[in-house]
Amino acid sequence: MTKPLLVLGSANADLVVEVGRRPGGGETVLGGDTVVLPGGKGANTAVAAARVGASVALVGALGDDGYGSLLRSSLEDSGVDTALVKTSQRPTGIAYITVTPDGENSIVVSPGANADVAESDVDALSFDGVQVLTCSLEVPLETVIHAIDAASKAGVKTVLNLSPVAELPAETLKQLTTLIVNEHEAAQLASDWRHLLRLGPHTAIVTLGERGVAVVLPAGVKEIPGVKVDKVVDTTGAGDAFAGAFSARLAEGDRVVVAAEYAVKVAALSVTKAGAQPSYPTAAEVSSPVAG
Repeated sequence: MTKPLLVLGSANADLVVEVGRRPGGGETVLGGDTVVLPGGKGANTAVAAARVGASVALVGALGDDGYGSLLRSSLEDSGVDTALVKTSQRPTGIAYITVTPDGENSIVVSPGANADVAESDVDALSFDGVQVLTCSLEVPLETVIHAIDAASKAGVKTVLNLSPVAELPAETLKQLTTLIVNEHEAAQLASDWRHLLRLGPHTAIVTLGERGVAVVLPAGVKEIPGVKVDKVVDTTGAGDAFAGAFSARLAEGDRVVVAAEYAVKVAALSVTKAGAQPSYPTAAEVSSPVAG
């Protein structure tokens, strides 16, 4: 059965190590014990959406290895449908993450099986009953372009988390319901946030970390302030938490601004715990007074 929300993207094992500071070129810095956690922009987005109640399926690929088993279990335990996650001959993708005491992170991604997510996987999809397709860019670009085209032609709302920034055809940008970028990525694309819509998307969202987000609409820019939390533990996957929660609410019929307001709360709560997927809140947690 097709889910109202489809997420096409990567699934990685996150190998996380805490360091006092990031090493410079040619320098070795000792860190803490390595922690292995489920991650990947696609899997994170899907889990974040499922945690807040979305009916969601992930389109992706995993290796036939221990990391792949870890990821499947995390997805399924969170309520994500994994029927569209294929098994690849390549190893499961891995993200190598260093986290400093202020909670900031630096990441190197080895795509592995994610590179096998193909246009043929998109062609095998049914968009009947799908409300939203959300994509990110740790899978082949041509697959993402093909998926956005197919979904748009089927009348499905399309969301793209353009991270890292890549050059997309003008037609693909015009097919986007919402483009999501952080402020650094936005600066690479346009000199002014309002100019993001000149690229083609109907709406755009610029994520601003603890400061919240800016929603760019044809009528102007609506800034949504961040939600204050007592302590930032780990920012890993906070952007994916926002994308997942936003997509979940969009699939439920919320307007872009309302969906973004909800997703800001989810992203804020996610940084109060370690890791990406393990840190994502449930709908009940988002609704609690602490989240407001």
